Amino acid sequence: MKKTTKIVCIIPARYGSSRFKGKPLSDLCGRPMLWWVHRQVSRCPQFAGVYIATDHPSIAAACERYGLPYLMTSPDIPTSTQRVYAASRLVPADVYVCVNGDEPLIDPAVVEQVIPTGDFFAINLMTPIHSPAQVVDETNIKVVVNALGYAQYMSRSPIPHPKASLSYEFYKHVGVLAYSPEALRFFNETPKGPLEQIEDINELRFIEHGKPLRMKAVASDSLSVDTPKDLEHVRRILEGRLEKGEATL
Repeated sequence: MKKTTKIVCIIPARYGSSRFKGKPLSDLCGRPMLWWVHRQVSRCPQFAGVYIATDHPSIAAACERYGLPYLMTSPDIPTSTQRVYAASRLVPADVYVCVNGDEPLIDPAVVEQVIPTGDFFAINLMTPIHSPAQVVDETNIKVVVNALGYAQYMSRSPIPHPKASLSYEFYKHVGVLAYSPEALRFFNETPKGPLEQIEDINELRFIEHGKPLRMKAVASDSLSVDTPKDLEHVRRILEGRLEKGEATL
């Protein structure tokens, strides 16, 4: 990767989530969740800019209140990847790193590992699953890769199925990805395939059409906030960090 390469981080933040409306504005210790995500990601020195891509005036108002750079995108955009594409039309760059807006505990050192070092199409982080409950939890997207480290399939079900052996380490995808402009353009211009429609997993659009999605294994204990129960768990973690002086507001 050339030193002149411009890398921008986009945090998609949609207001009208079907499972958790207004999730990016959820209160975590007196700050909206998106504030925590932006603060963590902004600690990566490689980024030329970190922007929140939103579709709602309430989120835009919160960004203005806390001084967070943001980009307004259409509320009709159906996926987070296409929201990143819309943001890319407003902020030119060579590499676009996407960090989901529900990752308030994400470690900047983990985010940095998705940054490519050469030519690439798209990269997604994954991390080992250590809990049986997480393996069967449909909110955790499981992934299997081939011998070259590229994704073969992703599912909300436990894959692969341990019929002949229990000697296997399950992996789940982490909501941190790097896209080339070509990858974002392809995703935006290509309709959903049947597997993506069934599983409701954006990254299957690349896999179904034979596009290379490189997977990189990292050690990450980040918890994505998919439900109010997740939010309470993350709140307790952040309260503990504030009490110990490991985090500040």
